[in-house]
Amino acid sequence: MTASPSSSAQAAREAVAGRLRAIRKTADLTVVELAGRCGWHHAKVSRIENARTPPSPTDIRLWCTHAAALDHAEDLIASSLNAESLYREWRQRARQGLRQLQDSYLDLYRSTRLFRVYSPTLVPGLLQTEGYARALLSANADLLDVPNDADAAAQARVERSRIIHQAGHRFLFVIEEATLRYQLGDHAAMAAQLGYLLTAGALPAVSLGIIPSDTPERILWPEELFHVYDDTLVSVELLSAQVNVTQPSEIALYLKAFERLRSMAVYGADARALITRAIDALDRAET
Repeated sequence: MTASPSSSAQAAREAVAGRLRAIRKTADLTVVELAGRCGWHHAKVSRIENARTPPSPTDIRLWCTHAAALDHAEDLIASSLNAESLYREWRQRARQGLRQLQDSYLDLYRSTRLFRVYSPTLVPGLLQTEGYARALLSANADLLDVPNDADAAAQARVERSRIIHQAGHRFLFVIEEATLRYQLGDHAAMAAQLGYLLTAGALPAVSLGIIPSDTPERILWPEELFHVYDDTLVSVELLSAQVNVTQPSEIALYLKAFERLRSMAVYGADARALITRAIDALDRAET
């Protein structure tokens, strides 16, 4: 019988965890000693060694540095990312609620320097307002039959998104114009979301491109929603699951697609005009 994607991924995580545990023991360090050197609580080391928490690339580099095994770091990072490359079902990931799912991205966001995000239908999570996020997450919880903690999850998503104001990160967003027309939540929530796009698009670290619906002779059709974290990980969002891509050739394909999509987008005043047009259309629909 072929192993399921979830069991195969867990086996790969456990292999990485075992190698990290062996590195710690070879360095003659206890769990508490390694945690102290890395500036972590000792429980984090235990969670990583027991494959309950996947280590971020930064975690692995710190671990190997303080265990005098830095030459193993890049190979372990590749193995760890590969362990996450199979399907990760939303229902399984959200079984303890959507708030926990939002928090699970924090380490990845903090360690990423360049974010590239393409979305054909939704405002990207990093640009969502609380009302918009609440409507989206509540609908997702109902669809997946998981605990509906949309209020707390929306707050966590907004809190997580403050990274766009922190130094050391750049954000390239490309969305389809249709994203501005799909209403999530009530009129007030959607109006606030569109208004925030006008503000966020002007932030120094943010590039917001919008592909107009009437773009003639598109050079690439609308794609699935995807995020590129630096040049090492692509996260693709499907209805039932998230797929994490780590193969360099596949990442290169997504980067090529992103640049083609980006080349069709408008920016600055032209992008603001599309947002303003969507706000006007929303107001007309309300009256």
